[in-house]
Parts: sequence; structure tokens; C-alpha cells
Amino acid sequence: MTTTTHGKRTIAKAETNRVPESLIAAVRDRLSRNERVRRTLPHKGRLHIDRQVPFLCVYRQPPEYDDAGTEQLVRGEASYLIGSGASEFHDSLSKLVGTVVKTLSAEFGAFLIVEIWSSPDGGKANDPAVPSVLPTFTIQAPGTAKLDNAVESLRKRLQKMKILKHGVEVQVVRGGTICPPGMKPLIDSPRAREMNCWKIGLMVPPVFRKANTSVEFPLLMGQLRRSLSHALRHAYFQFACDRTTHSPDHFHTLGRKAVVKAVWDIDRQLAEVSNQFDYLLQLTPVNPTSAWKEFEAGQCKHPPEFHYRPLPVDPALLKRQLYKIPIERVEDPSLQRLFEEKQEELELKLTMLRDRDTPRFKHLSMALFGGVNDAVLRIAKELLTTLPAKSSPSKANLFSAKQFAACVQKEIDHYRGVCPDFKAKVVISDDASGLIVSRGRLMVNSDLMLAEDRVAALLAHEVGTHLVTYYNGRLQPFQQLYSGLAGYEELQEGLAVLSEYLVGGLTTSRIRQLGARVVAVRQMVDGASFVENFHSIHDDFGLSKRAAYNVVMRVYRGGGLTKDCVYLRGLIAILKYVQKGGDLNPLLVGKMAVKHIPIIKELQYRGVLSKAPITPRFMQDPLAIGRLAKLRGGVGSVVDLVSELKTNGSVG
Repeated sequence: MTTTTHGKRTIAKAETNRVPESLIAAVRDRLSRNERVRRTLPHKGRLHIDRQVPFLCVYRQPPEYDDAGTEQLVRGEASYLIGSGASEFHDSLSKLVGTVVKTLSAEFGAFLIVEIWSSPDGGKANDPAVPSVLPTFTIQAPGTAKLDNAVESLRKRLQKMKILKHGVEVQVVRGGTICPPGMKPLIDSPRAREMNCWKIGLMVPPVFRKANTSVEFPLLMGQLRRSLSHALRHAYFQFACDRTTHSPDHFHTLGRKAVVKAVWDIDRQLAEVSNQFDYLLQLTPVNPTSAWKEFEAGQCKHPPEFHYRPLPVDPALLKRQLYKIPIERVEDPSLQRLFEEKQEELELKLTMLRDRDTPRFKHLSMALFGGVNDAVLRIAKELLTTLPAKSSPSKANLFSAKQFAACVQKEIDHYRGVCPDFKAKVVISDDASGLIVSRGRLMVNSDLMLAEDRVAALLAHEVGTHLVTYYNGRLQPFQQLYSGLAGYEELQEGLAVLSEYLVGGLTTSRIRQLGARVVAVRQMVDGASFVENFHSIHDDFGLSKRAAYNVVMRVYRGGGLTKDCVYLRGLIAILKYVQKGGDLNPLLVGKMAVKHIPIIKELQYRGVLSKAPITPRFMQDPLAIGRLAKLRGGVGSVVDLVSELKTNGSVG
């Protein structure tokens, strides 16, 4: 009985020390058909290979100590293996790796293994906060010069890394055995030569954990993972170009393409939270017109009282739901950071809704949208003083809400003809403040009177930008792209105002309005009252009483909303982007911030995101194309932009 039990235990132990032959055969079969491989290995190991790629990133857990955190460094790669470094597991793991190498080397003509391990704790390894001590990365490379380009590409990218604002040291050691200390190579030299398999080792300073403990620093780990993943991708790209039959278009094409179920689940859960409340609608007064009449009747001496829609959610309960979302399960470092940012932004917006109409609201708004720095304020005042105030247009040149809504519907019909999924609606509402886009609808205030020369510009702004990017986002796999990535408002509004310029509808009154919004935000943040701010915008900068009221009302809604400074700030940013040759097409994929443009491009290269299916109508207009072409390579400011429009007669 004991012997039998002992025999069973021996067999069970042997089973845990090898990768099953059936799994190895399944891996070979799937890779040969270019199918994704995602398998659990003994000893908490993992093999993930996104598709046929000419590389494998490897981490082996040292058997003699807890190497906390290091395995996370490889989990974001398109092709990685995590396994045990125990000697009794070596032969089985080696056979699995050999199968991967043989299968993919036959496809690409060569194969690269990058093995990662952490350097010993202490010293330069765990002291990134000490300026005099720079963490050191050590690249182990073969003695031959045939891999020099890939090694040098990795070294250069690592050298650019910052850890807690400090630089790093990178040293290259050539020749010798390339594997972690105390372990044998997964592929020995004769087999490597036979399969044209090349190896690079990378010893990483464990700055992501406290020295001689298993206590990890998760935020530092996230930053390191993102930087390291990009550095590794450069090395893969250079290797593929130099040594394989594969010629990738861009280093980002060697990132992950397949998205695992956890990513879709988290994206869906974030969207569920976001879709439960309409942040901007909840901060928009429902009585803007009646409040104006009372304000005017009181000779503009007493601040108006604004009323808001009841909150449809309990912010505290929604925050609880928000922070139950397990974003840490996302292996892809780029996607993980996007989701973390959105989670943080939603939490801040919920806090603002809770504190609506209280003194705390203004400070929260500053945290979300920022304020007005001196440089932007100077441009705003220059616009207000350089451009003359324009008298109100005659009633014959005004469009009513109903007339404008008819123009909007005609524009929507055009886009629906291009893309049946464009299901936008226009709604005339008594409690909408001016124009507001909310979840695929354009809400128009019933009292709106619009200058005829502003119609084309607002169609480009509201429909061609806001609604088009909303529905483009809906047609992408990630719901965050239509609800908006964190901080999307500045780029979105900047692009929308640029569209007004491109269709020739950026009028003097419009650009002065954007300048006035910036000044009003700055004065509100500096402590000016509603009445003081109103008189400053009206008396000092020449806006009509109603126009000044509208500007100041938007700034003081909710308790002090700094969002309106993003229009001019966004126009300045998008102008610089275009002048440097930036392509507008990636910006149309959905709603994003400037900082997300590289990530969006990366995800497009990786095949995770597609190109924007709907192109704004104005971007197909020869006149708009010509105006955009003139901006490229220029160095002018927003003031110069308006001066050019004045010269060409495009500004009213």
C-alpha cells in the first residue's frame, strides 16, 4: 500500500517536472497554422505566442529564491514564456522551446531568444531614488558582429529610459554563455546553429521591488514594463530586418495583435460605469435663458441662480463598482495604462458630480482640466485686443434653432449614406445650453439664433468632428474610444475649432469668444465673482452683454468649470501638431488626448485598431485640403492664423 502510494507520488512528481508531450505537439501544430498559442505550464508557467513572430521573450523563475515581480516584465510581449528555472524542469522546457524555435525559424529563416532576469538585490539594483546611484542594465550578447545592430538598438532604447526621473546605465557584455546565473541555456550552441537561433540576455535592475524583500512597487513596475517593451520591440525589429526573411513595416507591428478576453471585459466594465452618467449634461444648467432674464432685469448686479438635473447615480456606489474592475489583469502595458487613466478620470468626474455647486468643485475641475497659464492667457488677450468687436448681425442673417436643426439633419443623412452605422440624431431642447453633443445626439437650444456665416463651421465642429469621432469610436473594438480616453477634451475641441478654420468659418466673433473663455476661466480661478467676471468680459473686452453672460455662465456652472480653456489650448496644440507634419487621420479614430496619439498609432500598426471608417466631409473639400496644406511646415501662432483669415476675407 505504502509502496503503491509512494509510486503514485513519484509519478505525480515526475509529471509536474515536465511539459506534456501532447502540449508540445499542440503548440507545434498551432504555430504551423499561424494560430495563437496560450497555454499554462507546470510550476505556474505560461506560454503566450500571439501569432507567427521570429522571437520569444523568456523568463525563468530561480528555484532558490522569490524573484518577486520580474516575470511581469515579459508578460506584455507578443511572444513570451515564463517557466521554472529548476534543473529537473530544464530538459522538458528546453524541448518546448526547441519546438517553438524549429517551427518558427523554418518560417522566418532565423529566430531570436531574448532571456530576461534580474540582477542581485542591493547596491545599484534597488536604489533608484538615490541620484548618485544609477540602475544598471546589462546586455549579454554573442561575440559575433552579426547581431550588433539588434544589440545596439536595444542599448540605445534602454539608455533613454528614466526611473524616478533619473537615467540608467547600460553595459554590453559580449561572448560567454547567455543565460541566467546558475542555469543552463535553453538551446545549446550546436542546436542553435542548426536552427539559426540567436540569443540575447538582459539583466534588469530590480528597481520595481524593495531590496531583499518581495515587496513590489506597482507604479514603478508599470512604467518600467512600458519602456522595456518598446526597447525590446526595437531589438526584435532590427533582428527581423537583418537576419530573417520577414520585413516588418514598423517596430510596433511586432507588438501584440491578439487581445485576450480580460481586456474586452475590462473595457466593457469601464464603459458600463461611464455610460451610467452624462457628465457634461449634469453640469449644464437647465435654466440658462430664464437665469439670463433675471440677471438682466437686476441690472447685472446680482449673480444668477442656476438649476441642474438631478443626479441619476450615487457617486459613491459607482466608485465602488469602478474600483472593482481588475485592470491589473491586463498584460499589455500600453492598454493597461489607458485603462488606468480612464479609471482615475471617471473617479474624479464622479467626485465632481458629488460636489457640484460647492466650493470644492472648482479645485476638482482644476485637477481634471487644468487652468490657464500665462502664455495661453497672453494669446487670449492678444486675440481680444487685436480683433475688433463685431456688431450683432441683422435678423435676416440669423438661423433659428429649427432651421439649423434642418441643416444638421441633412449633414447626418450624408454621413449615414456613407456609413449606415452613423445613427446620430439632432434634438431641439428647452434645457440645452447652446449646442451640446451627448452620446451621439446633438442637442440644440430652442432659443438659439445663429449667424448664417457660422452654420458651415458649426456643422464641421459638431457633426464633422464630435459626432464623426463618436461613431468612429463605436466602430472600433474598444468602447473607450467613443466614450473618450482620459483627457480627450482638449484635442477634441482643438480639432473641432481647426475644422471651423478649414471650412472658412472661423469668424472674428468666434475666435474672440474662445479668447474670452480663457480670460474668464483665469479670472474665475483667481477669485473673481460671477458679476466681476461678467463686467470684465463685457466692459474690458467688448463682448455684448448676452455674449459675455454666456461665456461667464459656462465658466461658473457646477461651481467653477475650467473646461472652456481647452478650446483655445487645444487649437494651439493641434496647430503645432499640423505644422510639424502631423497626420489628422489617426485623430479621427475616436476621442483621445494628444498624449494618446503615439499609442493609437501603435495599436493601428499592431492591427488592434483599424483606420477611421468615416472621414469628415470637410476633409474631402478641396478648399479645406488647400488650407490644411498651407499650415504644414508653418510656424505661425493662432494670432497669425486669424490674421491670415482676415487678409483672405474669411473672417467676418
